[in-house]
Formats: sequence, C-alpha cells, structure tokens
Amino acid sequence: MGGMEYADYRRRDGVELAELIGAGEVSASEVLDAALARAEQVNPRLNAITQRLDDRARERARNTPAGPLGGVPFLLKDLNQEISGLPSSGGSRSLRTVAAAETAEVVRRWEAAGLVVFGRTNTPEFGAKPITEPVAFGPARNPWALDRTPGGSSGGAAATVAAGIVPLAAASDGGGSIRIPAACCGVFGLKAGRGLVPAGPQRAEGFHGAAVDGVVSRSVRDSAVGLDALVGFDPMAPYAAAAPERPFAEEVRREPGKLRIGFSAASALGDPDPAAVKALRSAADLLAELGHEVEEVPPPVDLAALTVEFLRAWSVKLAHALSEAERLTGARSNNFELDTRLLAAAGRSISGPDYVTVLEAWHGHSARLAEFHRHHDLLLTPSLAGPPVRIGELATPAPLRVLGRIVLAARGGGLLRRTGIVDRVARTNMRHVPYTQLANITGRPAMSVPLHRTADGLPLGVQFVAPLTGEGTLFRLAAQLEQAAPWAHQEPAALDGA
Repeated sequence: MGGMEYADYRRRDGVELAELIGAGEVSASEVLDAALARAEQVNPRLNAITQRLDDRARERARNTPAGPLGGVPFLLKDLNQEISGLPSSGGSRSLRTVAAAETAEVVRRWEAAGLVVFGRTNTPEFGAKPITEPVAFGPARNPWALDRTPGGSSGGAAATVAAGIVPLAAASDGGGSIRIPAACCGVFGLKAGRGLVPAGPQRAEGFHGAAVDGVVSRSVRDSAVGLDALVGFDPMAPYAAAAPERPFAEEVRREPGKLRIGFSAASALGDPDPAAVKALRSAADLLAELGHEVEEVPPPVDLAALTVEFLRAWSVKLAHALSEAERLTGARSNNFELDTRLLAAAGRSISGPDYVTVLEAWHGHSARLAEFHRHHDLLLTPSLAGPPVRIGELATPAPLRVLGRIVLAARGGGLLRRTGIVDRVARTNMRHVPYTQLANITGRPAMSVPLHRTADGLPLGVQFVAPLTGEGTLFRLAAQLEQAAPWAHQEPAALDGA
C-alpha cells in the first residue's frame, strides 16, 4: 500500500471507498490521509471546517472500523451533533469551549456504520440562516465561486463535499438546511420525514419534528447508506415512525416506475430569478423524457401564511436556543450576533396561546399537502429562488442594525414586531429560499437534486417533496436522475490549481 492520490480518492464515493478498505486494497489510514491532505489544500480558501479532530480520527482509522461505510472519512456539522467531552459551538462564540455532556445518538450510529470523524463544519449561529457567515468563525465559501455562499445552515458540510474533502458529510435540516446548501454547492441532499431519525439523547425531537439530521453527498447511494445508518427504533423517541419497507440502499437499485409529478415555481416572497425557473422547467422536461407524468400545478398550500407561521415558530425556537446558551455559559447578550438577538426578542414576545395557534396552522398545511399527494406522487419546485448569493449580500443594513440595537436596549420585543425590523431581516433572508420550509412544517421527506447549472456555471438544484414514508420513492427517482444526468464527476473550477 503506497497511499492514495487525490484523483483516485475524489472519483470514488463513500460506498466504494469502504469496499476498497474492506478488501484490503487500501487502508483506512491511507484514505484518511487523502482527506486530510485535501482539507489542508483547500479549506484555507473555503473556511468550511472549523474544528479538527485529527488525532481521534487517526486512532480510529488505525483500527479499521467495520460497517457499510467502514473507514470512510466524515465530518460532523457544528450544531447538535455532539461528541461527549468535546465542544459543539452551534456557530456561536458563546459555546466555543463548552464540552458536550453526551454523544448524540446520530453520531453513535454513524460511527457504528464505520465512518471516521475528523472534524466539524461551519454553520451560522444556532443554524438560524440560509447562509453560513457566523461572526464566531467567519464566512464559509462556495467551491464553485469563492465570492458566493455555500448556503446554510449546513453550508460548511456541503462545501466540503463539493470540494472533494469528503464524499459525504453530516448535515441537518430545520427549514431547508440540507437542501439549500446542497442546491448551492451542486451536491445531493435528502431530508427524511418526521420521526424517522433519532434526535436524542439530549432532546426528544428537533423543532416539533420539523428538524432532522442527515447527510449531503455526491452520490445518491451514499445518502441512502448514510440514512440507513440512522434509521431504527429509539426507545427515547416521543413516538415510533413506521419502519421503511426495505433499506434505502436497496431502493437506489430499483426503478421508480411512472410517477405523477406536479411542479410549481410560485413564491410568496417575490418572483424567482429566471435561472430558477429555467432549472425547474428543465427538470420537468427531463422527467417527461423519462416517462413520468408531469404538469404545472398551483401551490398546494397558502404560501404567504406558511411563511408567517414558519417565521413565528422559528423566532421562538431561536429564543429558546439563546436562553439555553445563556444558562449554560452565563453569556451576556453581546456574546450573540445582533440578528440572533433580534429574532430571539421577537420570539419572546409571542404568547403561549399564539404559539399554539401557529402550531395548529402547521397541521392545516399538512392536511392540504396530503390532499395534493392524493393526486400527485411528488411536488417539484426550485430548491432556491436564484443562484447562490454573494458573501455579505444578506447582511442586515446599517440603519436597521442601529435601530435594532436601540429597541433591544429598551427591551422592546413587542416593539420589534410592530416596527417590522425582524420581519424585514427574516424576509430578506427567506426570499432566496422560499421553497424548503413546507417539508419541515409538514414533516414530509424532501430532496434537492443538482440537475442544473446557470450560464456562468453556478449550481442550482431542484426540490422534490414526497408524502409521508416517501423516502424510498425519492431515492428511486434520484438514482434514475443521477443516471440520466450525472453530476458527481463535476469539480468546482474555482479550486483549479488549489
């Protein structure tokens, strides 16, 4: 064994790397060395990895872990995916040195599948934005264009996969945070439905089941195997989801059959960029060529109401996250980013009865989407409303920042809502990502597939939303699309010569 060159490492997905390691053709240590070398080469330009665990990874690789992904290098997202005794910052300055009390169940299961964790990836503070520009670590950059965002909140994860550092990386999704960065970086990302993936031991479920852990990857089968590693009964869960009919790794080898697919580019936050519409219609054309029944449809839910109800619940969630960080660390308000404090203050001003009303409205959206799925197997939308935005483009304008500080100093959470400051900040961010929250609110599985490139070569994915237990349908279709329009071989030009 004489090591593994980057070109050889990059052209293989995680499943194939594990097969090579298992057959003794290459060692887990040599594969890890290839990943670490690539990280050293490109991460200074990407800022996608914010914590390294090289010594821990080398020790684990020397023992050649067994499993379907045995010996494959892997990165955790720096949000909730804890390892006992090590810090997990959530992208916040306040938590950078706080050691986790327990290892997250998803981390245990990924490691049981043989993955070798060697670091953590960049994420916005508390995962609160669809971009990855935390004050604590600085912005992560898109491998396809270094002046562009890799998306968020799993932006660092998607950037590492697109850049060839790892074939798959841990991610999570509470409002699009797997699918948005997958679309920005030209990789594949699937969010499982509510209840399928454990959230313990420190929490029963994420965001009322709207948030779920998963992976981003270059190959569909890596995502399938990565999700298979997580699925399984958890005695600490609040309820047991129906077990999949068969492993997802088997689904990718099955034909999807003829599917009824309704597509829509409608957004409650303004017209999408023509590039997003082109991506959608190109996907619809490809699906029709593959024999699927495709038609344009009106939005299945009230998009404007859904946006409001998501933002209200999200602000309450963020208020809780900030309060927990304060309790754990004794941090003061200036230890948190201004936008975090603004959203949290707005969340604190929402009453208990109002919050229950929001959650009841979520159920209404689920009912209407279920009615849509009686007539269509899948809903197809853009993943993004336009190409990945430039770094800093979504920063809160200076006048709003000044006004926000004044209102915060006056402890005016209700005033924040009445002045519209928080609404303007949130909607500015969401205008670029208006499509993904539907699957979170309703708990439905959804995926972003990297089928399109803009005229200047930027990735732009499309999203498919399935009914409950529809993960298998998504994986079957994704595998068909991967074969019809391959993407894994494409490498970011922005890193040429890196």
